[in-house]
This record gives sequence, structure tokens and C-alpha cells, in this order.
Amino acid sequence: MTHKLGNKIAEGAGSEVYEWDGEHKIVKLAKPNTSIDDLQQELVNSRVAWEYGLPVPEPFEFVTIGDRAGIVFERIYGESMLTRLQDGRIGQITESPSSNVSGDIVEARITARLLHQVHAHAAPPLRDQRERLTYDINRAPYLTEADKASVIAQLNQLPVKQVLCHGDPNPGNIVIRENDAVLIDWNDASTGNPEADLAEYVLLIRYATMPEYLNPTPEVKAFLDAAREKLVRTFLDEYKQLTGIGYEDIEPWFAPVAARKLSADAFTEAVKASLVEEVRRRIASK
Repeated sequence: MTHKLGNKIAEGAGSEVYEWDGEHKIVKLAKPNTSIDDLQQELVNSRVAWEYGLPVPEPFEFVTIGDRAGIVFERIYGESMLTRLQDGRIGQITESPSSNVSGDIVEARITARLLHQVHAHAAPPLRDQRERLTYDINRAPYLTEADKASVIAQLNQLPVKQVLCHGDPNPGNIVIRENDAVLIDWNDASTGNPEADLAEYVLLIRYATMPEYLNPTPEVKAFLDAAREKLVRTFLDEYKQLTGIGYEDIEPWFAPVAARKLSADAFTEAVKASLVEEVRRRIASK
């Protein structure tokens, strides 16, 4: 059967996304920094999430196009929360009368509800979260061996849970579709503690900057800076109402998750410096 590779419609740190066979499918093609094993694991993770009935793109098949491997997915029509941030439109979904930073940021509540759905599923047959965190911490630059040992010791003291976790719930992976949300990019999914997912989101909102390829204006950067803590507070308030898990439960996860994020190549030097400071401040307080 012949498939038609269409126009490129998106790009991330480890892949490019193209139209595939018309309007209803896409193919996610790996870049050289993404291994075939990692891509195959993403397909496994995506199938688990889909079979649980979660709001995710339907995964279809693993394909090879020339010398590039890829996964075919259902195409989701909508816009990412990253796009809404980039356009300065966070807060304009109408669940509340406010449409600016001073009011309720409904996108943060939608994100909390989405992760609550994910975390409701226990013990999926996926990679162990702690093993993955430990691996990433050990290979993280910018930290000394003593830093890494302290962070891993803290991680090993935390309670163990066994639920489905996404691993990278950043605004670029949350797509708004008709005032609902779809969660994409399941390559970092694991079985573990929901608090790690929540720490991922909080740290990203607090420290991450707009990707330069989006050409963010000074006004957009100022809007994001003004919105950061409101996004965090709204997100945590909604998640606690749903689950009883609050900031005090998430806080012990900031050091291991921040350390783990230093192994990623998607952050600026300034963001990495903030993450190093976060790690060292928290291990020093123990």
C-alpha cells in the first residue's frame, strides 16, 4: 500500500510531524537524536493510554520512510496551550468571566483535570518511574556527583505509588480542542507517583522560557512572566480539589524532577541555571 507524506505541520526537539494520507492522520518522524527503541516505546506507551480510554490521539502503526522511523497517529485539530501562551490568549476560555492574568486561568484547571484522568489508572505495564528518574539524574550535567547522590537519596526516601504518569505534561503537549484537552507525546510515560508529573508541570511553568523558534515578543515574555504563579496556583488548587494531593505532597519531588530535567536538551542556559539553583537549595535544606 502506498502512503502519501504531506506537508510538515509541526516540529519538536526530537521529531517532525507531517500530514499522512489526507486530513485525518499524521506521521511523527524521529530526528537523529531519537532512537528507534525510544520511538517504539512511545508507541507502546501511547497504546496503553489509548486503551485506557484517555483523551489521546489514536496510535496506528510504526513505519519507516527512507532512513527515518515514525509513528502514525490520529490527527488532532486544535491548538496547544503553548500556542495560546505565545499569542497571549491564556485565560480566554469562558468558564469564568475573567479573560486575563488577574482572573481564573481555566487552561490550568483543564490541565489539572486531564492529569487527574491519567493518574486514575493504576499499575500500567510501563517503565518504572524511579529507575528512569535515577538514570536521568545520573547523566545530568551541571551537578556534582555529591549533588546527584543527595538527590537520589531523597528520591529513594519518597513513598512509592504505582499509577500511570505522562512524564512531560508541558503546555506544548496539551492541545485544546473545543474547550477540552488532548494529551500528546507519551514518550516519557511510566508507572510511578503522580506527584512527579505535578512537579514537572510546576517547574516548567515557573522556569521555562518560550522557544526561540516561536519568535516571542517582549510583550509575550512579559505576559508569561506575569502569568506564571497564577497558572501554578490555579493548577494546584484544581488538582487538590480533585485528589487531595497538595503542594506539601509535591514539594519533595522538586529536587529529583529538576535534576532530571537537566539531562534534557530543550532548555536555555538560563533555565538550566535556575534548575541547578532549585536542586541545590532543596538538598541544602534537608
